Amino acid sequence: MSQTPRTGHYARRLITAALTVTVMAGTAGWTVAHEEQAVTGPPPGTAAWRSDHSLGGAGRELPDPATASPTEIARFFGRLTDVQRKALVIRHPDVVGNLDGAPLGLRYEANARAIRAAWHKERASDPKSTPARRYAALLEPGRQILAFDPRGRGQVAEVYGDLATARRTAVIVPGSDIDLNDFDRAGDPYGAPAGMARSLRARMAEDAPATPTAVIAWVGYTTPVGLGPDAATSRLAEAGAPRLDRFLAGLAVTTAATADAPPTVFCHSYGSVVCGLAASAMDRARVSDLVVLGSPGMRADSAEGLRTGARVWAARDRTDWIRRVTGYDFLGLGHGDDPTDPSFGARVVSAESAHGHTGYFAPGTDSLRNFSRIALGDFEAVRCANEDRPDPAPGRRRGPDCHTGLT
Repeated sequence: MSQTPRTGHYARRLITAALTVTVMAGTAGWTVAHEEQAVTGPPPGTAAWRSDHSLGGAGRELPDPATASPTEIARFFGRLTDVQRKALVIRHPDVVGNLDGAPLGLRYEANARAIRAAWHKERASDPKSTPARRYAALLEPGRQILAFDPRGRGQVAEVYGDLATARRTAVIVPGSDIDLNDFDRAGDPYGAPAGMARSLRARMAEDAPATPTAVIAWVGYTTPVGLGPDAATSRLAEAGAPRLDRFLAGLAVTTAATADAPPTVFCHSYGSVVCGLAASAMDRARVSDLVVLGSPGMRADSAEGLRTGARVWAARDRTDWIRRVTGYDFLGLGHGDDPTDPSFGARVVSAESAHGHTGYFAPGTDSLRNFSRIALGDFEAVRCANEDRPDPAPGRRRGPDCHTGLT
């Protein structure tokens, strides 16, 4: 019996899901033992912060990091004197450095203090340990650490450029196997958040040298390790999505006055699962564009199903292995439809010359050029994926032009 394209699509999804179930069952003993524990909740040091009544007086209590919104955080710091702000940085660097909505300069200063304290503590026990070296690298002059949490495998966010004056900004959300130790790895620079951010900002500066820009590498959630159940399910993404939502809300409060547009968010691999779950909170006041690359799915059947006001874009190069595991959701495994499939409804852009799963931000690739143009709002210069693909097979759609209906 011949198959229609849609029947074949569902058959492939079932076959892939069945193979995944078999693999997971065969390795269950290993994967359960290595299940990652998500870091959630308020930052370290919150208990001491809550018990600090040094400001005194009614209405002068420190805002609860677990419940206060970024707008409330910004309003609180706006009422303080410089001396009071400095005192809070000194007494509570772990909290101030991670408070979305707090002034950027205070967060940089607080995180430098928190990292230095972690470095001294680690160096006292083993000066050559990997964490000690990592902390020392984060303390190098010029680095702007917007968030730092040493719990678990470690989380960090770093700014490239002057976020306080940037007119165009971007946020990069990475996928599996990324933590504090892999934030800035030399062996695979464009597969690590720091290398992605540096490359994107360099390309944006080349494309629009007169436009102040900033790119943030955000590792603010616990990522999966390897290809076990953590990568095949949404458990860690569900824990990470509220953290991403809060981070973006904080950016909206602290950068809206200088930016020409809200940030563009780039979500790589498993990071696109996090972004898919957070997408419903991404209105056009908070996020202008949502770009997924090398995505296994976004826990949605369509771009419309994401319920976001942001424009949705997608990219995948021909050599990316992720194409073998995308497009299914079965018994809790898998992440839904392929965002680069024409039926999904995303604006699919060319990734020509990108290689493998981690080559999207490499210089000279269509993907990097397109990402820069999207972040800069130069949409007409974006190259659509269907410009470099052959005519589709009979019964298959070519896909819409990615410029259609841009507003």
